Amino acid sequence: MTGFVVDASVAIKWVIDEKDSREALALFRHRLYAPELLIAECANVLWKKARRSELTFNEASLCARLLQSADVELSPMRPLLESATRLALLLDHPAYDCIYLALAASLSCDLVTADVRLAAKALAFGGKTRVLALADTAPP
Repeated sequence: MTGFVVDASVAIKWVIDEKDSREALALFRHRLYAPELLIAECANVLWKKARRSELTFNEASLCARLLQSADVELSPMRPLLESATRLALLLDHPAYDCIYLALAASLSCDLVTADVRLAAKALAFGGKTRVLALADTAPP
């Protein structure tokens, strides 16, 4: 069984039907990891969607409940601070996204994201951690 680090751009697709939601749900065949940051980022996405009337209050609450019970192993962020900062500086990319990269590196596994900017920057940088675009994870 393969393990992946997933970010909020993937996790939100588990509860909201968006492009590549099927691919996001298929990741549950693997062991999934994320930094605790995933919780705050997903809550913020749900708040924004409710604020824009894309979700009702009750829908946003249900999505939060479903995400809260998702089978994802959450890791503390403090041990990732130095590595994430270094990656943010090297990639010239926001540090909160680099927390996911730092976790993937520490676990020696791939990061799956729907964030094309992050995927492109990480690919251009190289590094030991592979970053997979969510769309590319579809089973054959």
